[in-house]
Amino acid sequence: MTQTAYRSDTTLRHRIIDAAIDITVASGWSAVTMSRLADDVGVSRQSVYNTVGAKPALAEAMVMRELDGFLAVVESAFDANDGDAVASVRAATAGVLERALAHPLLRVIVSATHGTDTELLPFLATNTGGLMEAATAVMAARLEPYAGRMSARESAVVVDVIVRVVLSHLMAPAGEPGRVAEDMGEVTRRLLRN
Repeated sequence: MTQTAYRSDTTLRHRIIDAAIDITVASGWSAVTMSRLADDVGVSRQSVYNTVGAKPALAEAMVMRELDGFLAVVESAFDANDGDAVASVRAATAGVLERALAHPLLRVIVSATHGTDTELLPFLATNTGGLMEAATAVMAARLEPYAGRMSARESAVVVDVIVRVVLSHLMAPAGEPGRVAEDMGEVTRRLLRN
């Protein structure tokens, strides 16, 4: 198993997910088998199943682990720019897009849309309890103090616009992270009427 900087967990579940990420990045999702994971981690195939479940559950665990990393970037950006919604969204957008550029699993999942190994993509984009819901919940909680006199519906629309635009740039980058971040800051300023 390749040792990478973002891997520090030593529990069996984390070791299995780490191995699955390494295999996926190196050889594609179709190369991930429970037998190969068992060999890489040094446990029985049944231990892999008992720990992470079948392959769809493993895929979801991998994507959710990566999602946690992206949401931590968002949380950190809001913490660092407390009191300034525009600067927070700008920093969060830049951080998320920069992480995406350097992040091997996300690149594999997104680039699979142009090939045949697309089994992981639904877990990234539409899986129940997945990306949209988690990103929306974090952004809604972080923008709530800045909503001012907006109705709950207006606030929900602002959050939805920000989340969807940033996610579209994750899936199909259309500019440098800094430029997109500046644009998102301006969109946020206008949407929040700041």
